[in-house]
Amino acid sequence: MIIRLRGVRGSIPVPGPNTVKYGGNTTCLEIITDEKEKIVIDSGSGIRQLGLDQMAEMPVTVNLFITHTHWDHIQGLPFYTPLFVPGNKINIYGAFDPVYRKDIREILAAQMEYCYFPVRESELNADITYTSLQEGEPVVIGSTQVTPILLNHPVLNYGYKIESNNKKFFFTGDYEPATNIYDEADDGYALYQEMVDKQNEIITQFIYEADAAVMDAQYTKEEYVTKKGWGHGTYDSCIALAKKAKVKQLFLTHHDPTRTDDQLDTIFDDLKNTYPDEDGFILSPAKEGIEIVL
Repeated sequence: MIIRLRGVRGSIPVPGPNTVKYGGNTTCLEIITDEKEKIVIDSGSGIRQLGLDQMAEMPVTVNLFITHTHWDHIQGLPFYTPLFVPGNKINIYGAFDPVYRKDIREILAAQMEYCYFPVRESELNADITYTSLQEGEPVVIGSTQVTPILLNHPVLNYGYKIESNNKKFFFTGDYEPATNIYDEADDGYALYQEMVDKQNEIITQFIYEADAAVMDAQYTKEEYVTKKGWGHGTYDSCIALAKKAKVKQLFLTHHDPTRTDDQLDTIFDDLKNTYPDEDGFILSPAKEGIEIVL
């Protein structure tokens, strides 16, 4: 399968001369299976150009998986041209929100309400279906299987494992690794640490020996000290997880919107020196437009 990174920026799109190398569009991944099935993960602003490219292949059938419904992962959907064209088939998958008691259709339709957008969800001309997912229950698309796993973020967030023809790919969505909320001297520390360790082991086994993974690494470990609870990982936490799970290729994504290309170059040069490619492990920055071929 082929994975194309269509948007790798976190929080908000940042176009301009200082973000050309890595890209300024927010999260969107395009996956083409060996059988030419089209799978898309997230509909950040990167999905706009993807939709324009897909219009050359009319009619299109697309399976769109939403990790979570924060703006930077759904804001491009109203500008996804295939939704407006009769004959196209768009299957949308995501989580039911247990707090607001809304399914994925209600949540996505909200950003196309009268006060936000000139076209209503009900006016879209493509054949659109919506499916609420359950953790661990795979979706089968041809010979490909897409399995969601709940990951820590300040809204219900799925990571997705894509398996096809003995190849395995994983995307975290936005993910902050669980950490102990107690100090070591506190009575509750040991019990809580058991829960943290168990959760980390579940994730490790879920992605074990993945051929490639794209992980949310918005912060440096120094920045994370003041960003705890914001829902994002660090470069080092992602690398530690990937190495423990024996992931073969790791791409670090969700670049902070304040980072310039030069700043990201410096960060990744330092990471390459600290974590050289070895023992079958390859570390790369996520860049808009690159292809991962498995």
